[in-house]
Amino acid sequence: MNKEEIDIAFRKAVERINAYTDPFPADVLLRLYAYYKRATHDSHSPRSDNPLINAFKLNALFQTRDITPEEAKILYIENVEAYFKSKEQKKAK
Repeated sequence: MNKEEIDIAFRKAVERINAYTDPFPADVLLRLYAYYKRATHDSHSPRSDNPLINAFKLNALFQTRDITPEEAKILYIENVEAYFKSKEQKKAK
């Protein structure tokens, strides 16, 4: 994929996540949170009222510190696709 195709796929993946109303597992949310923050150059610290949630978010961000925004977009897209594929496979059983 070229940069434009990655950007389009990333926006679609974000829209898909935002439109989904069922709860997500915490590990999936943290991974997507970190990839999204890297992909969008959002350097703001987590702002939860819960210090434990902030700690988990900071840890997720720390784990993605060495990836580029483009890599973060690709990883976000791949994780969204894998999550929904897994949900579909479980539903089919």
